[in-house]
Amino acid sequence: LSRLAFAAINEQRRSRRWSIFFKFLIFAYLFLVFWSIQSNRGEHALMESGEHTALVELKGVIADDADANADDIVSALRDAFKNKNTRGVILRINSPGGSPVQAGYINDEIHRLRKKYPKIPLYAVVTDICASGGYYVAVAADKIYADKASIVGSIGVRMSGLTTFGFVDAMKKLGIERRMLAAGDDKAMLDPFSPLKPEEVKHVTTLLENIHQQFIHVVKEGRGDRLKGDDKTLFNGFYWTGEQAVDLGLVDGLANSSYVARELIGADKIVDYTHRPSPLERFTNRFGVVMAKAFAGILGMSETGLR
Repeated sequence: LSRLAFAAINEQRRSRRWSIFFKFLIFAYLFLVFWSIQSNRGEHALMESGEHTALVELKGVIADDADANADDIVSALRDAFKNKNTRGVILRINSPGGSPVQAGYINDEIHRLRKKYPKIPLYAVVTDICASGGYYVAVAADKIYADKASIVGSIGVRMSGLTTFGFVDAMKKLGIERRMLAAGDDKAMLDPFSPLKPEEVKHVTTLLENIHQQFIHVVKEGRGDRLKGDDKTLFNGFYWTGEQAVDLGLVDGLANSSYVARELIGADKIVDYTHRPSPLERFTNRFGVVMAKAFAGILGMSETGLR
């Protein structure tokens, strides 16, 4: 009787597991079908949209692993320019900046596309903020527009993070000994647990200054004679409102995307070309996180232990 009871319980467990598994498969299949339909609808909408203004959003920190990464922005811009129904392109920016490398990729590609499609204008439209790397991208546009209260500028370069803190004195007081091995005298440069060396500061300052000069060159190349302030004012890292930026020549005027599409481009219908994660990508990413946490729980690891 005992063996029969346990056998029945095990059979119930197996049935329950298989039931969950098949339900998951059915859900995944329906999800894929839905995603395929939605994707096809989006593609047909772009193909059959008629004359329109193409919109590409650059939102958030510009970084390789962020939504505002160069690959996605560049791909969206290429799609927008190559559509024969595109009358003009709006790059709508709301970014505090980020990687100068990623911003440089986007800036270079905008210049290439403008040369390849000379009849299609590209306007940058600032919403809340267009600072640092965001402005690095914006200056590649034919013209820049912003709201009177937008924040624009911050033409400078900085290094931040753990390397900007020093814990040497705290370690002495706590009696902590630093043990670090490195091959190369400067391999551990700017280590926050070691004394700061003047030659390290000089080297990093030189690097930052070099990138800053690259930034200045890109701004002058993009804005040209429209810049009205002197170098000390424009390129020291200050930022201004959109209204002030117009006076300094950093922005061409005050306007939003609808106005630019309707009055400047002449096509008030706006089609969004922004590359966003598909439902399938969102699902797989979330599913991966859930599975990772589940395995961590099974193995008895905390989130800290997985780092």
